Amino acid sequence: MSTTMNNMPLEQAAEIALQEATRQGASAAEVGVSHSAGLSVTVRQGDVETLEHNNDKGLAITVYYGQTKASASTTDLRPESIADAVKAASGIAKHTEADEFSGLADASLMATTFPDLSLYHPWDVSAEHAIEIAMECEQAGFDVDSKINNSEGATVSSHQGGRVYANTHGFVGSSTSTRHSLSCTLIADDDRGMQRDYWYDIARDAADLDSAVLIGQRAAKNTLRRLNARTVPTGTYPVIFAADIAPSLFGKLISAIRGGALYRKSTFLLDHLGKQIFPDFIHIHEQPNLLKALGSAAYDGEGVATQTRSIVQEGVLQGYVLDSYSARKLKMTTTANSGGVHNLTIDSGDLDFANLLQQMGTGIVVTETMGMGVNIVTGDYSQGAAGFWVENGEIQYPIDEFTIASNLKEMFMGIQAVGNDVEKRGNTRTGSVWIDQMKVAG
Repeated sequence: MSTTMNNMPLEQAAEIALQEATRQGASAAEVGVSHSAGLSVTVRQGDVETLEHNNDKGLAITVYYGQTKASASTTDLRPESIADAVKAASGIAKHTEADEFSGLADASLMATTFPDLSLYHPWDVSAEHAIEIAMECEQAGFDVDSKINNSEGATVSSHQGGRVYANTHGFVGSSTSTRHSLSCTLIADDDRGMQRDYWYDIARDAADLDSAVLIGQRAAKNTLRRLNARTVPTGTYPVIFAADIAPSLFGKLISAIRGGALYRKSTFLLDHLGKQIFPDFIHIHEQPNLLKALGSAAYDGEGVATQTRSIVQEGVLQGYVLDSYSARKLKMTTTANSGGVHNLTIDSGDLDFANLLQQMGTGIVVTETMGMGVNIVTGDYSQGAAGFWVENGEIQYPIDEFTIASNLKEMFMGIQAVGNDVEKRGNTRTGSVWIDQMKVAG
């Protein structure tokens, strides 16, 4: 896509903002300028339910006056509006308390190479064609079985954007990216009421998306397999987190080793650097340079060069997740994670999903979790769940309306295997995760 808006390149808008910040007396400044455009279409029961176009732009400027800082933003990229935003930020900064840890990331850490990560693959899809794809997807789901009698819709979306980050170190980083997706949510009824489930795909390149028919059929099969669910007796059982929800487990890890939680001392993993927190076969690492991946980036939100690095090696915590502010608070160095991690990867073992079931024998597969019952301060974990009962190494029947509970420390150390059915549709790449035991309340 064009990296211009109002006939002004994003880089030029960023340069105007930084020059204006310097002119107004700021000792340092950083700016992000973005432009995104896209289309989203949802059809439900063969009718178009929503059709949305978006075309958004914005500039956010942060100014520093010594150790004080403030930010302001604008969606108007004319030079006079940019100047007004800088003036607003400067006015706030002059009334802000100084913070010895604030400031730009260190100049020596700025990215200097910008590899092509193949993140930009525009899809010239018209609204009419998007509607056709969504209708084909939903109809494919209805065609699987007459028990599929309702729908929450099928959605096609396509978005592309450009972003520039620049600061007064002289760093200017420019990137363009695309994100396309297709999803379908279907409904069936049984004696216990309504059951719903879904399937989706998401990719940088629309050519990499699964077909509309395949996604509709998978959504239908996922919905049908939830019919006639039973309850599970209260007890302690081994649990397999299916690959598409397993990333949530490792999201809790990242929350617990994030800089903000560490310097506030509000994490169950405080002072665990260099300690064993997983079994010794677990390797968790960042891969920021994967081609076409959703979490790839050459630099983080502060311009710091990203790098391939191990977070957990042989089960031992090797590093935290820090931006420059939290790193200074902790007397450490930023890990280039301003804005989050980049393609967090949990290495798989040799077992596929069927083999995981066989190895587990009897237990539960969790395919959905609900609720907010995770405490990062204590590690206590309690979630509503739905899934399947497993006996003799095979799925027997669906189960729902149960709760799984444990502590994240015990869950992490209790991992028996990570399957090779790797989920790649997000920023965390992991297979299904088998945990030795959790408390289950039916």
